[in-house]
Amino acid sequence: MTRIYSWYNNISSETVTVALRTRRLLTAGQGLAEYALILALIAIVAIIALIFLGGQVSKILSTVGKSI
Repeated sequence: MTRIYSWYNNISSETVTVALRTRRLLTAGQGLAEYALILALIAIVAIIALIFLGGQVSKILSTVGKSI
């Protein structure tokens, strides 16, 4: 018990502050990575949709262009 108490007394408030800042930065980086993954997934789905529906979209846009 004395070991734990002496270890606890040696921790400064600056050490705790640095640890909390580091944790906050790591958490913010994790959120940014999650947003990047979601954005990549949306881009992949959009590309696949354009590959499969590109001909139909082209026909519709040609029809609209001719009618104008």
